[in-house]
Amino acid sequence: MVPALFDAHFHIVDPRHPLIPNNGYVPPNFSTADYKKRTKDLNVVGGAIVSGSFQAFDTGYLVAALRSLGPSFVGVAQVPGDISDSEVLRLDASGVRGVRFNLARGGSAGLEELDSLARHCYDIAGWHTEVYVDSRHLPALHDVLANLPAVSIDHLGLSQEGLPHLLRLVEQGVKVKATGFGRVDLNTVEAMHAIMEVDPSALMAGTDLPSTRATRPFSDEDLQLIQDSIAPEQVEAVFHKNAEDLYLDPIRL
Repeated sequence: MVPALFDAHFHIVDPRHPLIPNNGYVPPNFSTADYKKRTKDLNVVGGAIVSGSFQAFDTGYLVAALRSLGPSFVGVAQVPGDISDSEVLRLDASGVRGVRFNLARGGSAGLEELDSLARHCYDIAGWHTEVYVDSRHLPALHDVLANLPAVSIDHLGLSQEGLPHLLRLVEQGVKVKATGFGRVDLNTVEAMHAIMEVDPSALMAGTDLPSTRATRPFSDEDLQLIQDSIAPEQVEAVFHKNAEDLYLDPIRL
C-alpha cells in the first residue's frame, strides 16, 4: 500500500508568469495539471510548492498554483528583504507558509538578509525559513540558523562532506527534506539513517518534481527507497506528519 504523502518539495513552472534565466537556464513548463498527472499513483494528500531560482520574487504563479491545487497545499516564497507587512499577510492569506533562501543558485534574498527577513516573516505571519544550501557551508550559518524559530534545509544538504554540519543543526531542531536524490553527492540511505537517529521528527519526504537541472529526475523508486530506509512505524511521520506539523496550522484549515 502506498503511504499517504505530503509532498514537502516540488515546483510549478507556469509560463504565464515571469521566468528569469538563472545562469542561462529556463526550465520547461510544468503545470499543476502536469503535477497531478505525474503524482496520480503516489497518494499525495497535500504538499509544498517551492519557488525556484528562475522565479525570483514573482509570487503570481504561486498564488495561482495554490488556488488550483487547493487548501491542502501551501507555498514557499522567495521575497525581497524590504517586503511590507501587508504583502506578507496577503501572501499568507493565499496559502504561503514559508520564506526560501536559495543560497545555492540565487534568485532569492541573500545571506546578508537571512536573519532579519526570516524573523520578519515569522513575526508577521509565523512563516518558517527554508534554505537551499550545500551543507559544507553550514558552519558559517550555524548560529544564525540554530537561533531562528523554525528552519528546514532542502535535499539532505546536498553533500556527504557536510553531513556532520547538517546533523548539528538537526540537534537544534532544524528539519530536513528527503528530496532531490538526483541532485545530491552523498549516500542518501546513510544520511536518512543519521538524521532519524538524531531526531525522528526532522525528516520530510518529497518529490522535487519536475527535478529541474538534476542529473536525473525524480523516480517513484525514490519514495520506495525512503520507505525501505526507515522503520515501518516511522513511515507515517516521514511521509506526511512531520511536514504537516511544519506547514499546516490546524487553526487555519
